[in-house]
Amino acid sequence: MERVTKMASERPVVIFSKSSCCMCHTIKTLFCDFGVNPAVHELDEMARGKEIEQALSRLGCNPSVPAVFIGGELVGGANEVMSLHLNRSLIPMLKRAGALWV
Repeated sequence: MERVTKMASERPVVIFSKSSCCMCHTIKTLFCDFGVNPAVHELDEMARGKEIEQALSRLGCNPSVPAVFIGGELVGGANEVMSLHLNRSLIPMLKRAGALWV
């Protein structure tokens, strides 16, 4: 769990993902289209990815990926990110975290 917390605060936006997950791809594309440059951790390509995935589940991520952290805080998965985007809260959150300058 401590490792996840440390990784989640390395950049303004951190995404835990799996390379074969279509919802992960959608969320990564959304952030990139905004001009955000997130740190992306592909759990299926990491040596200890399974441990990190289990830690994300313990944090309440269900499903465990995509798991999005903004400003070091867990935002949630695809549903939560899309809800924030649709109610126009995502961009201001990204600006506050220093992920967007515009």
